[in-house]
Amino acid sequence: MKKLFLCITVVLFTVSAYAQSNDRFYATMNIVDAEALKSDIPNQIDILATKQNEAVVFMSPEAAHKLHDRILVHGPGYIFKASMDDALQALEKQGAPLNRSVLPFTITEDAAVSQVLEVIQTQNIETHILELQEYGTRYHSMPEATQAAQDLKTKWEAMAALYNRDDVTVRLFTHDNTSMPSVIMTIEGAELPDEYVIVGGHLDSTSSQGNNNAPGADDDASGIATITEATRALFEIGFVPKRTIEVMAYAAEEIGLVGSAEIAQEYASNGVNVIGVGQFDMTLFNGSAIDVSLISDFTNGELNNFFSQLMDHYNASGEHQITYGTSLCNYGCSDHASWTAAGYMASFPFEASFGQHNSNIHTANDTFSVSGTASHATKFTKLCAEFLIETAKQDGVLAVDEVIVRNVFAAISQTSLVYDLTATDIIFSTLEVFDVSGKKILQQSITETKGEVSVVHLASGVYVTKFTSANGTSVSKKVLKK
Repeated sequence: MKKLFLCITVVLFTVSAYAQSNDRFYATMNIVDAEALKSDIPNQIDILATKQNEAVVFMSPEAAHKLHDRILVHGPGYIFKASMDDALQALEKQGAPLNRSVLPFTITEDAAVSQVLEVIQTQNIETHILELQEYGTRYHSMPEATQAAQDLKTKWEAMAALYNRDDVTVRLFTHDNTSMPSVIMTIEGAELPDEYVIVGGHLDSTSSQGNNNAPGADDDASGIATITEATRALFEIGFVPKRTIEVMAYAAEEIGLVGSAEIAQEYASNGVNVIGVGQFDMTLFNGSAIDVSLISDFTNGELNNFFSQLMDHYNASGEHQITYGTSLCNYGCSDHASWTAAGYMASFPFEASFGQHNSNIHTANDTFSVSGTASHATKFTKLCAEFLIETAKQDGVLAVDEVIVRNVFAAISQTSLVYDLTATDIIFSTLEVFDVSGKKILQQSITETKGEVSVVHLASGVYVTKFTSANGTSVSKKVLKK
């Protein structure tokens, strides 16, 4: 074990003391909270070391629940560590300066942002929140959590395929300290692929009333729906980034930021150049006079300022207006802290001023019905898209062959989808129709280059038609049914 700085006080315990409760775990937390827990439930927590305002603790799940009850934290209020060595090393690194290259943040992509703001759909966000809520629980150790991750991977893959994005891959990130995987979608940068821009939220949920019933609609299905719709909107306008974009759905945030910490530590160990990280954890509940609270603790001031500049530039007034302020969120508040600890610049736009956020989180009552609308989350989706566009920047390279796309015609005339493929040499064999959330609602084989398909059963709205050839070439076209 590394020798710590002299300013750290270390308390040693016998091996038998640790063996008394094998469900205990190591963590770091605010020293005031650690001392309060030690006073309230002395047999459930041991303070092993302290430095400045942090403590290394060895505690039980009961102490973790008590911590939430004491300070009403968003997030766990502590950061899980796999061993005492990991916890003590984290304490030693407290306050370490950034060790990543810092690029100037500029606002130059007005045209792309203007386009993307017009295609973001509130209904898509609502639909996705309800889909995640329907699992009943996404507590990290439950089979529903792993299933939710696998299903999200499939959803993101289908979304990329729908827009012919061959620059997109989706993978599961397996963890050491939870059976639940994280999900990572990568949009490879066309010019600067080794520079990364990341947005994320956590996929897991929890409930103090029993983790069999933890719908987690706001915390944090809303964040996952936010980053998903922001990404879909980028695909909708054909945005191709210069820098690599990664969209992450973290596992096991609710038990101490486990998923994001393992990812951030791996990226730091491998020297991955992450330009900035945006965290979207709770975007649904409108509890304050302002729309967005930029969390100022465990975040980067320069990146927070850039988020402010984005809202000043793009959201000062009109239909896309977003009002904002700042707030504190306390220790171990969300996954941004993992990136900050790894030496990266992270920011956390939150749904309300802390204390005015959704009081139903971490209970069985965290359902979509509390808000009844995803309009508040839509504001965060716009901000997320603005951040991705202005940080990754637009390359201008076409994602698909423009000539092929131009030569494929599709439109809805009254109750029929009419198509004409005669202007292209590609022989398409399959026609599919998707709604704007990516749900497939029609599929059939086609044998003629011109034809029509009945869509009398479809409601009015925007749809995407996808034509696919036998060798896998596909083209998508947006159509409107009035």
